[in-house]
Amino acid sequence: MPAKRIVSLVPSQTELLFDLGLNEEVVGITKFCIHPEHWLKEKTIVGGTKNFHLDRIKALQPDLIIANKEENTKELIEELAIDFAIYISDVNNIEDALRMISDVGILVGKEEKSSQVISEIEQARMDLSNQIKTPKSCYYFIWKDPWLIVGGDTFINAMLEEAGFKSLSKHQLRYPELDINNVSALPDYLLLSSEPYPFKQTDADFLQTKFPASKILFVDGTYFSWYGSRLSNAFRYISDLTIE
Repeated sequence: MPAKRIVSLVPSQTELLFDLGLNEEVVGITKFCIHPEHWLKEKTIVGGTKNFHLDRIKALQPDLIIANKEENTKELIEELAIDFAIYISDVNNIEDALRMISDVGILVGKEEKSSQVISEIEQARMDLSNQIKTPKSCYYFIWKDPWLIVGGDTFINAMLEEAGFKSLSKHQLRYPELDINNVSALPDYLLLSSEPYPFKQTDADFLQTKFPASKILFVDGTYFSWYGSRLSNAFRYISDLTIE
């Protein structure tokens, strides 16, 4: 039986559930599930992705909870798993993302729609790959004080490679700190993400003094880190980035 009462603890997968047409079935989301925006007023907010409230989730009596290995707190998920069915995704590349979309489609009885979403993503991905020329080196920043960038084992790095960027931190894991006063390799681009830290022009101005030859781009972080149905739009967004 397809799930009829769903709680999503993953913003990008919440958007996927919406795009699969599950307006009635989704009963609970996190405060970071900002797409679609109107669900923040219509659904029960169960907390954040890390510190969600178990009592609120249990009161909703879901028959499926959507979670993610990286985004959600392991101990809290394990406690919920005692009483509820949980789907836990682990997405590190595009293939993982497509598999997740297929899995969710099966769980919620939307196999045909999820297949359509996957086809749209694959087409947008192919269109982008035909535009990529010589890769450009970069650092992708996600935080300041300390300055954090992305490593090679992240979904963001997979998207960077799809976009024709070569991250100079791809040999590192997860989200390493960058000592901006002691950098040996200078990138063609600095990409400043809109999330989780909202970089401002003053941050760009400061980094420009440290990387005077690098071109700085403000980028929408959801198009590099969200691995649900947003991917089709992500490849189109990336294709519009100015890469000389």
